Amino acid sequence: MLTIKVLGPGCPNCQKVEAHTREALAMLNPQPEHEIIKVTDPLEISAYILSTPGLVINEKVVAAARIPSPAEIKGWLAEAVQAS
Repeated sequence: MLTIKVLGPGCPNCQKVEAHTREALAMLNPQPEHEIIKVTDPLEISAYILSTPGLVINEKVVAAARIPSPAEIKGWLAEAVQAS
């Protein structure tokens, strides 16, 4: 199972990262079992990154302070599926 964390206070950029993540998941066939967790607590966010938005897949920071494309996220998700 993939554990995906979207890091940020809930701003439009953070929402875009979540939307891109959901889009990337939909591109994977078969779709892996996953859980998307929104992390909004500043202390918890700072344990991973310094600037939001951020994306963490299976406790690995894959993006920080930018909005990755759905294609980029799809690649990271595929890597995480193979590794697990």
